[in-house]
Amino acid sequence: MISVMFVGHLGELPLAGASMASSFAAVTGFSLLLGMASALDTLCGQAFGARQYHLVGINKQRAMLLLTAVSVPLAVVWFYTGDILLLFGQDADIAAEAGTFARWMIPALFAYGPLRCHVRFLQTQNIVVPVMASAGATAACYLVVCWVLVFGLGMGSKGAALGNAVSYWVNVAILAVYVRVSPDCNKTWTGFSMEAFGDALGFLRLAVPSALMVCLEWWSFELLVLLSGLLPNPKLETSVLSITLNTANCLFMIPYGLGAAISTRVSNELGAGRPRAARLAVRVVMFVAVDEEEVVRYVARMMLVIAVSNFFDGIQCVLSGVARGCGWQKIGACVNLGAFYIVGVPAAYLIAFVLHVGGMVLFLLYFRQIFVFPFRCC
Repeated sequence: MISVMFVGHLGELPLAGASMASSFAAVTGFSLLLGMASALDTLCGQAFGARQYHLVGINKQRAMLLLTAVSVPLAVVWFYTGDILLLFGQDADIAAEAGTFARWMIPALFAYGPLRCHVRFLQTQNIVVPVMASAGATAACYLVVCWVLVFGLGMGSKGAALGNAVSYWVNVAILAVYVRVSPDCNKTWTGFSMEAFGDALGFLRLAVPSALMVCLEWWSFELLVLLSGLLPNPKLETSVLSITLNTANCLFMIPYGLGAAISTRVSNELGAGRPRAARLAVRVVMFVAVDEEEVVRYVARMMLVIAVSNFFDGIQCVLSGVARGCGWQKIGACVNLGAFYIVGVPAAYLIAFVLHVGGMVLFLLYFRQIFVFPFRCC
């Protein structure tokens, strides 16, 4: 959000390029790493619930190694972002701007994987305040860093991209120091171990469907920005859609937090052999998610479409957390595939491009998949 705000002051083209690059980076990199790291919701959460504390740290180390290895080919893809966007028919000026932005974001890619692993490692142990404090401190520093890079040093949009990398690495450093010095992690972090190099296939068997579950959902929204680049006046459409999606993402953080909480609770209870307690937690979080309607009504005065979608987001997001806690990532991937790609994307494309209703109809994709998880989880 901060990056978009700063780049927005540079003009329509830099904003469109940064938006396109951010969407491309999310599709080809961040979503994949986040999804793979989400396997730790199951592995670390259930290991902690079963009091197999040593495995919590081993799983984190193994995930960090594999995510770093995956980041290498992804960095190559990011390097050629501009050329790839041109192949898909994007505006030449926007593609060139996006290519430059993506190259300056490559250092962020190698920080994102370790960051997600540290966050999952701590959250599955119910250690959340340090994660929150670290993120808050990083965001506060990022305001200064972004201003210095964008305006102070005159780097423009490249400064905003580099600022992302700086913020991620600062966040990783803070959490890494906490893990090593805090007594809360004495049982689960005992130093680096050669065990982390073993059983990579075991981790990937859960990480791949976990990545599909996250990516199939995330990609559908980033496709909105990529599709907007094919509309008439792509600079305007891409810029407006980017601002709107970032605003929606701020609202989405509420159910996202509930999803992270229920994922930890369910995995801990299942690991401890208490399925009834896990089921009770699911019912409680469902009630909390639906109770967000009061917040949605307030927001609805300004953004009706986003408000309605946020209501459904609350239900869908916490159920996704339940699925991760239970290790049902394959089911989640199938649900997301059907809801977003068999129904959502074709409908949005048909109405926006065939019926020529306009770019904002792409928000049809916001109506989420809630027709399978409730029966499976409850």
